[in-house]
Amino acid sequence: MKKIAQFYKVSPKAFTDAMGEEFPCYPEENVKKMYETLSLPRRATVGSAGYDFFAPFSFSLAPGKTIKIPTGIRVRIDEGWVLQLYPRSSLGFRYRLQMNNTVGIIDSDYFYSDNEGHIFVKLTNDSNEGRTAEVAQGAGFVQGIFLEYGITVDDNADGIRNGGLGSTSNSVIMPDM
Repeated sequence: MKKIAQFYKVSPKAFTDAMGEEFPCYPEENVKKMYETLSLPRRATVGSAGYDFFAPFSFSLAPGKTIKIPTGIRVRIDEGWVLQLYPRSSLGFRYRLQMNNTVGIIDSDYFYSDNEGHIFVKLTNDSNEGRTAEVAQGAGFVQGIFLEYGITVDDNADGIRNGGLGSTSNSVIMPDM
């Protein structure tokens, strides 16, 4: 196995700011405790491909509802590799829990963004059986898999990332038609 990445926590300020934006109902003292108890993603077994991300707080997600979760996690990845995020298989199977962007793509240059490369996960309970998903604080809720990728022989990308979702689309130059 190639060792190509390392997980870190974002700074306490980045986590507190994100939680304040997404969940202003949590008192700052509770957010500080959440941050202190954050666990870095890890594999459960020697044969596991996925690194489990753990819920920073407990949540219930009713059918048809969506939640955006600041994980408190960032990852440094070697160039030529990507981290792909998926819901945990058991949650998808039981509740049809789905990521809103289908698969989360964490590029190697995201680590250096102004937001510290803070990984967010947006999930929807797409249950057609009326089942509410219950996720306890500290439970695995998504998994990340590192994959190597290639580029074309005529690739000339030179854009610089600063931000998350959709931040690279502004650097795309369309050819004249």
